[in-house]
Amino acid sequence: MQTRLFGSTDIAVSPLGLGTVKLGRDQGVKYPQAFTIPDDHAASELINLAKDLGINLIDTAPAYGNSEQRLGPLLKGQRNDWVICSKVGEEFDNGESRFDFSSKHTRYSIERSLKRLNTDWIDIVLVHSDGNDEDIIQHCDALAELEKLKDQGLIRAFGVSTKTVKGGLLAAQKTDAVMATYNLSYQDEQPVIDYCHSQQKGLLIKKAFASGHICKEGEDPVQKSMDFIFSQPGVSSAIVGTINPQHLIANVAAVNKVLGD
Repeated sequence: MQTRLFGSTDIAVSPLGLGTVKLGRDQGVKYPQAFTIPDDHAASELINLAKDLGINLIDTAPAYGNSEQRLGPLLKGQRNDWVICSKVGEEFDNGESRFDFSSKHTRYSIERSLKRLNTDWIDIVLVHSDGNDEDIIQHCDALAELEKLKDQGLIRAFGVSTKTVKGGLLAAQKTDAVMATYNLSYQDEQPVIDYCHSQQKGLLIKKAFASGHICKEGEDPVQKSMDFIFSQPGVSSAIVGTINPQHLIANVAAVNKVLGD
């Protein structure tokens, strides 16, 4: 799996990233089927498999339960093998999310993530939007604080995990990166993808498989989804949060097929 530059940064990412919400949280998640959080052995095997398959991007967040705390020991000795993406703004406690986009909480969150992940830097940090994208970008202090943290070398790039088209476009104008929703059944954020491509901004895709059910009989929903997503030149990487090794292998094979790797 060939890496590509993340927007105009010098960060090289694999076109498929490993999402880790299922390593740390099984409450309040929007998956169609229940799952069991894997133990350390299974999680380590999954991470090693991802690396062997050519994945170098791993996505986590404070809101993903104890995902960051687990990744610290699981990635011990492998820091230079991984591009780590984490987030700020959302906390998940006692089964509920709460949001804080202040400069104080943003810095606190990054310092905490650095300790949890046992690293001196985080490659990509996204503001975890509560849906009020424009207000967060225009009136809150999180992005200004992330700019300071970038200048201090604690993070390498930052952006927003958005929920609206206007928010995605605004985030792309003001930051290094956007995480947007895009799949076979939801293409409203196409303008964000096009803008990121034209302006060389990093673009991560979330919810890539939300649409598999619309595939016709006999079609491979994974391959069709990857064909669709990677027909867009603005996409840097798609984040997929599987904990099933066979699904991970199939996902990588589908991406390699469409990209010719």
